[in-house]
Amino acid sequence: MFDVNRNQHSRLSRRSFLRVGALGATGIALPDLLRAKSALGNTGSRDLDKTVIWLFLSGGPSHYETFDPKPDNPLPYRSTVGIQRTNVPGTNIGGLFPKLAKLADKYSIIRSFAHTAADHAAATHWLSTGQDHPPAANGAAQISPSIGSVLSKYRGTNHAVTGIPTYVGLDHLYAEGPSWLGKAYSPFDARGNAQANMVPRIELARVEERQSLRESLDRLDRKIDQTGMMSVMDEFQGRAFDLVRGNARHAFDLTREDPKLRDRYGRGAKKLGENLLLARRLAEANTGLVTVWYGGWDSHGTNPSVNHGTIEEEMRKLAPEFDHAVSVFIEDLYDRGLDDKVLLAIVGEFGRSPHINKDGGREHWPQLGNQVLVGGGLKMGQIIGESTKQGDVPKTNAISPNDLLATLFRYLGMPLDLQYTNQGGRPTRMLESGQPIHGLF
Repeated sequence: MFDVNRNQHSRLSRRSFLRVGALGATGIALPDLLRAKSALGNTGSRDLDKTVIWLFLSGGPSHYETFDPKPDNPLPYRSTVGIQRTNVPGTNIGGLFPKLAKLADKYSIIRSFAHTAADHAAATHWLSTGQDHPPAANGAAQISPSIGSVLSKYRGTNHAVTGIPTYVGLDHLYAEGPSWLGKAYSPFDARGNAQANMVPRIELARVEERQSLRESLDRLDRKIDQTGMMSVMDEFQGRAFDLVRGNARHAFDLTREDPKLRDRYGRGAKKLGENLLLARRLAEANTGLVTVWYGGWDSHGTNPSVNHGTIEEEMRKLAPEFDHAVSVFIEDLYDRGLDDKVLLAIVGEFGRSPHINKDGGREHWPQLGNQVLVGGGLKMGQIIGESTKQGDVPKTNAISPNDLLATLFRYLGMPLDLQYTNQGGRPTRMLESGQPIHGLF
């Protein structure tokens, strides 16, 4: 790492100065990348600026009460909370989503999602990595890299221009990590004081080195302001330093948002709305994948020891915040023209059982579930797949976790046959099976 204070009375060498903008351990200077990007113009790949926001509904939301309500069926084969007719003719969703019902033309619902893992950890592992791993149910460690870690390896740990981490975690999720790819491709942990510690990330760098660099950048900011040093740099050198010292850290700073918009999303560090707002800011700075958690969907029925109620009661707790926050995010995304650049994937481990148990809840049901995709320049306002009359299994071809991941791979510009060498020295495909979901592209 360079020392910006080794000679406070002389002008910093350009070589040392621009090392701040190096990519990982490669030594490629950021100004050179900016020049190359400028030379490419519109012929450069837009995929490198695309973002997936992975909104994980932990616990397994019921498809009946959310996005496949089956209004013509008797109980228990229909929603216990009624239905909402949407602005897309013929499409109904759960009765506690009045705001989302007005925006159905801006998202697509997958109604034939299915797999065979009935345990939370095993299903989450499969959904995050594309690898079925039954031992996860008994506490076994993750064995395959998550999609975020794969993207970080593919693109590099930081965006070439903004310096923002490629993979950011706003919440801890099981199977979110890099497994054998290596710790360098772990999600950037934004759950602490992210803004204060945000600096360009160099693979395998120590935390104290990053902190030292941040402090050095702050001192350098003041020196530049005093000496007018920016005037001697060319356009691309100046842009490089502005980006590195500012944009990456600023993306985490919600105080830079319009207070009215923050109020509209909903304030509070543990609020879904605030996390989605932060995810949108990170997407604007070209983060590749951001994880957001919204849990509590494991509705087995009344259990006073853990303050759980019936499926209907639990939905009434969860739905208002979800309906509001996601609706505001969708409106904000489209208002800003980010609907081509950002894809929101609303996912859960599995659906819930067709029967309602004696405690008023629904059990785990990997045989059928729903997932929702928003934006990404994909075809919105449609239903993908169909479930049977009773809503117990897919009526049309089942869409697997690997198909969902293949869809995200294609959107993010990663080849479906992408492979890296594992810890045993064997070339390994990151996605062993799966095809992008038909009708979205």
